[in-house]
Amino acid sequence: MDFQKYQDRLLFVPLGGSNEVGMNLNLYATQGKWLMVDCGIGFAHEYLPGVEVVVPDIEFIAERKDQLLGLVLTHAHEDHLGAVPYLWRDLLCPIYATPFTASLLRHKFAEMGPGAKPQITEVQPGAHFTLGPFEMQMIGITHSIPEMQGVFIRTAAATVMHTGDWKFDEHPLVGPVSDYARLTATGDSGVDAIVCDSTNVFIEGVGGSEEEVRDNLAGLIGQSQQRVVVTTFASNIARLETILIAAHRAGRITCLAGRSIRRMVDAAHDAGYLAAENEFVEEREIMNVPRKDALIICTGCQGEPRAALTRIARGDHPSIRLSPGDTVIYAARKIPGNDARIHHTMNQLTRKGVEMITDRECHVHVSGHPARGELKRMYEMVRPKIAIPTHGEARHLHEHAKYARTLGVKETVEAANGNVILIEPGNAGVIGQVRSGYIAVDGTSLLPADGSVIRLRRKLRDDGCALVSFCVSARGELVSPVQLFMPGVLDAQEDQELLRQLAAEIQAELESARPKSSDAQFKELAHTALRRAVKRDLDKKPVIEVAVLRVQI
Repeated sequence: MDFQKYQDRLLFVPLGGSNEVGMNLNLYATQGKWLMVDCGIGFAHEYLPGVEVVVPDIEFIAERKDQLLGLVLTHAHEDHLGAVPYLWRDLLCPIYATPFTASLLRHKFAEMGPGAKPQITEVQPGAHFTLGPFEMQMIGITHSIPEMQGVFIRTAAATVMHTGDWKFDEHPLVGPVSDYARLTATGDSGVDAIVCDSTNVFIEGVGGSEEEVRDNLAGLIGQSQQRVVVTTFASNIARLETILIAAHRAGRITCLAGRSIRRMVDAAHDAGYLAAENEFVEEREIMNVPRKDALIICTGCQGEPRAALTRIARGDHPSIRLSPGDTVIYAARKIPGNDARIHHTMNQLTRKGVEMITDRECHVHVSGHPARGELKRMYEMVRPKIAIPTHGEARHLHEHAKYARTLGVKETVEAANGNVILIEPGNAGVIGQVRSGYIAVDGTSLLPADGSVIRLRRKLRDDGCALVSFCVSARGELVSPVQLFMPGVLDAQEDQELLRQLAAEIQAELESARPKSSDAQFKELAHTALRRAVKRDLDKKPVIEVAVLRVQI
């Protein structure tokens, strides 16, 4: 689309986090300049075999990086900053974050190894600063991690309250209460649009306080006579504080299982956000602690394949084993799309005789996102003319838009990744579309989600493969028996006879070829013969690879 046409107006372009939970990346544009707010990861789904997390496709904004004034981070959760180390080299823009968020981001860059050093500017919570045509006021709002900052953005064209993740907690255990006075002041000054969290829009009332969870966890940990494992998000500092205090009350010796948990606890201690004092032992030592005295805090609450709890459930964790009667407490909510993986892990633990407690059995989790009562209070303070729900699936955004209209908001826009949205009272809406999508984080590499490597993996997963090899003389004569292996299609032992028959059929086809056929011709003959036979006998279409070996005889 022609962005020059809208130079004097304010545009909003989400590249992640709209129509999904996670992978938040939001862009604002005016006067030929762009501002990015957050840049996070998301969980991969089954259509990306071998991949745990994804990052946004940023080709659109990378092509305009000379117009990108900076990246502003609202807080340190992975779905808001986790993609920065993977994508920053394609942006090379300044980064603005509060001290705690900046500290964690620097650690993440260090873990990626040597390379370009980003320019990270620390801004204090509640700070006011300007980047080109964007005047920004940071506003502290409670969440499950320190220094969560909503961003009030003022431009000559329009004003926006970008909430980030938030809730209203009157008794937060980490950090101060939300800055209600400043939120009200933004409303008094005039807010054209609110870009707002939609995660818990289906929940009535208010989400509750972390304070309510603390006593319950302390009771569960204290009454158990065997080993206790608590799994939660590593970045939920409020929950980690709760677990550590509960462990201290129960006299438990604590182990932090998972690199991200250890990194987060260290950072929070250094910043003064964790008051609990606990004795930590290494993973290799916790099994020597009496079961009634041991508590393990670990990652894996979403069934992530390489996380600590998932490995413990599979039985391949290098140090930690659970025994019948041990307890695992899931102090986290399920993110939509992760249900199957979580249930698989739970079933593996159940077969080991492990008892499990989730928020269905006991109040061991409180969300960091606003329920309807909190949304109502936010809208009453900010009083926007336009509501743009984000941070949710399509059903969340649709329900949020409907609810906003009942609260008196005149215009709503249900955003989707890649939409170009005009923020202008009376004319708000989607006016165009840009490239968006997912990039798979595959080990240390980034792969297009729709690229040839991922497509081949899906094919291999669904249909298996067939590997054919044989030797051909310099004169173009077949001089060895055809070797055939079909992993994922036929069993090398149980299906020996069928494999021999298929190999013989390929060999007959090759032997009928005229002498001095090229390698490409031999490959095509073998490929065609096997494809035809497998379709006939098995009704399958495996990936077929043929190796022709030339020998000088």
